[in-house]
This record gives sequence, structure tokens and C-alpha cells, in this order.
Amino acid sequence: MATLERRELGNTGFKLSCLGFGASPLGNVFGDVSPADALASVRLALRYGINFFDTSPYYGDTVSETVLGNCLHELNVPREEIVVSTKCGRYIDGFDFSAERVTRSIDESLARLKLDYVDILHCHDIEFGSLDQIVNETIPALQKIRETGKARFIGITGLPLEIFTYVLDRTPPGSVDVILSYCHYSINDSALIDLLPYLKSKGVGVISASPLAMGLLTDYGPPEWHPASLELKDACRDAAAHCKEKGKNISKVALQYSLMNKEIATILVGMNSPKQVEENVTAALGLSSLGIDQELLHEVETILEPVKNQTWPSGIQ
Repeated sequence: MATLERRELGNTGFKLSCLGFGASPLGNVFGDVSPADALASVRLALRYGINFFDTSPYYGDTVSETVLGNCLHELNVPREEIVVSTKCGRYIDGFDFSAERVTRSIDESLARLKLDYVDILHCHDIEFGSLDQIVNETIPALQKIRETGKARFIGITGLPLEIFTYVLDRTPPGSVDVILSYCHYSINDSALIDLLPYLKSKGVGVISASPLAMGLLTDYGPPEWHPASLELKDACRDAAAHCKEKGKNISKVALQYSLMNKEIATILVGMNSPKQVEENVTAALGLSSLGIDQELLHEVETILEPVKNQTWPSGIQ
């Protein structure tokens, strides 16, 4: 069985599968997932060489962590063969980036995950808190957690790209090991590319999530609550229709586009069924063996050009 390419994650020493398993759907956030489907999905992901699993206590109000923990435990995966990341600071009842809460949070997460440590502990969606608190209180608390061995590396996540430079410019080198960015490395928005040299200079590893732009780059379109402008939604719908006319699927093209940049260690994709795992892995393996359909990609990029890098507000800054 062909397995996925591995890429280095900053200075962590980890080599992540280019496709990462986003476990938020295991929290039933997009519909109910049976324990059997969850287990089958994780089992198949491991068979294909996916070694990175990402979750958060926020996903499904802790259900995602619990389900992922049950799956990894039942499959008896050797701990050193997988990289597990979870998050702190964002919970179903709101945001709390205080040192006390994040310190308690890691113990709660480890219990649900049935693990002694996580490989990466991310500060979740920091634009919804005070960035100065993140710098002066939260990250020092996470460093203490790192010293205990409960988390091997520290990350920060969020939508606005400027939050990463704000924090990294104000913390000592090595304070933050990883960033997790989403919706900024897809066909419609590749703004993350401008930040890559800066992040590399800081020794910070890069994870990118949501290559389908939270449903914009799909045949069925985004959910009702999607914060994109009408103009952006319309352009993405036109691009999806164009792919369909050509007998192609925009989601596959979008995922392959996101996988092309090898400076990004892994592309996180939410998965909740063996079928989804199979489709995503097939797209990734197809890219490495056949390359992307350049003609179709150019046509899609042309349709999306008027809305290129258009984003939406997030947070309280």
C-alpha cells in the first residue's frame, strides 16, 4: 500500500504525514459519527501512513478528544509512531487563556486522550483573547507545561495572520514551536505564503488547515453560517460548477493545491468516515504520482482572481 510523504515540522524533529487527520468531526460537529466509523477512520488513516492527529476540547464539547483517545487506545498504536496535538483556551462555554485554566486544561485533555503527554499543545484561536495576555501569561504557562513533559511543543492558532507576528515578535526565540493557520492556504486565499519566510527565520513549524475554505471549495457549498462575503461564496460556487462541468471535483483540486507547498509540514483535513480518508489520501497520492491538473487549476484560479485573498473578520482585535 502506498503511503504518504513525510515533511519536517520546524525545529521539532517531527516528520509529519503531508495529510493530517483533523478530528473535529469525531466530536459530532458535522453530524453523528458512530464509534465504529470513528475507529475505522482512524485505523485506515494509520494504514495509509497518516501520523498526525489534531483535536481540541472545544470540538464537540470534549467529545472529539474522548473519541480520538478511545480509538488510539483500542488500536494500541505505539506512542512514538504518532504525533497528537490538542488545544487549550477555547471551550464550549467561551475563552479562557489564564494560566490557571490552561494548566488545568492539559490534565483534562490527557485524561480524555488516555495519553501521558501530547506532542503539541496549541493555544486555540488567540484572536479572541488579549494578545498581550497570550504573550505575558498564557505562553509562559505553556512553557511550564512543556517543562513537565505533559506537552512536548507549544503552538498558537487563529485566523488573522497578523496575530502570529504579533506574538512571535514579543516572545523569546523558542517560546512558540508551531503555528496552525487555517483558510489562508487554499486556491482562493494563499496569503500564508507571504509569512513563510518569516516563520522559517523564527524556526517555527507551519500547519495549515481547512484547504476547502470551510466548505467554500466543495460541490455542496459552505454551511449557512459561513462568514464569507456573498461575492466570495458566488465565485467559489462558480468555480465548483466549472470543475463539475469538466467532470472533476473542486475539493480534490483544492486539496492538491494546498499540498503542493512543501514548506507547509501538513495539511489538516477533518475526517469522519473511511470514505473521506480514502478520498483525501487518494488525492494526495495522485498529486505525488501524476501532479495536479494544471489546466483546470489555471481556470479555477482565473474564476477566483477577483476575490483572491479575500478573508473575513475573526476575533476581538
